[in-house]
Amino acid sequence: MPRGKIGRLSPTEREMKNRSGACIVVTSLPNILTYARILVIPLLVATFYINGDGVRWGACVLFLTAAATDFFDGYLARSRNQVSNLGRFLDPIADKLLVAAVLLMLAGFHRLSELAYLPAVVILCREILVSGLREFLAEIQVSMPVSRLAKWKTALQLAALAWLLVGDAGPAWLPVRTVGETGLWGAAILTIVTGYDYLKASLAHMRAERTDQRDFEK
Repeated sequence: MPRGKIGRLSPTEREMKNRSGACIVVTSLPNILTYARILVIPLLVATFYINGDGVRWGACVLFLTAAATDFFDGYLARSRNQVSNLGRFLDPIADKLLVAAVLLMLAGFHRLSELAYLPAVVILCREILVSGLREFLAEIQVSMPVSRLAKWKTALQLAALAWLLVGDAGPAWLPVRTVGETGLWGAAILTIVTGYDYLKASLAHMRAERTDQRDFEK
């Protein structure tokens, strides 16, 4: 073998290696859990068209299982060193799709009181706002980490939705729907606080970018 050629890969070998790496990322366990969270959504939607207390309890279990993958996919990605751009992209989208689908179905099938529509709207609007802010910050290569308060908001939100999925199928002595709607209001309050924090941080970066542009033009 000629000197200087040792250890070098041919273009074909390099392409095969890149494809192999991409395949591993796509089929990694953390990303598979994220895919599962998205695939659960049609099943949850279907449960709204089937009557029966057992179906509601089944929907609750299915939802909680999907919600649990939100913790495990991140944990496994970090512990296995399998954090990927695909995972960073899909994980928040899967969360938002899951929450939005359940909220819309609960409202559409009148399983929320009219007053509970308000926190539902607040939560959905906040998700759209934060998605837009993240997209803007990504363009200027600024990351927006999830705050601890936002994690509490997510936990309370998911717990509230689980209660609301059971709804009237719960025990007669337990005000399941009331508990769920109370939790939804709590999540909405935390949603406003965390949404404001994200907006304030994003505006700071926007002002900094505008200042940099002016300095560059000078």
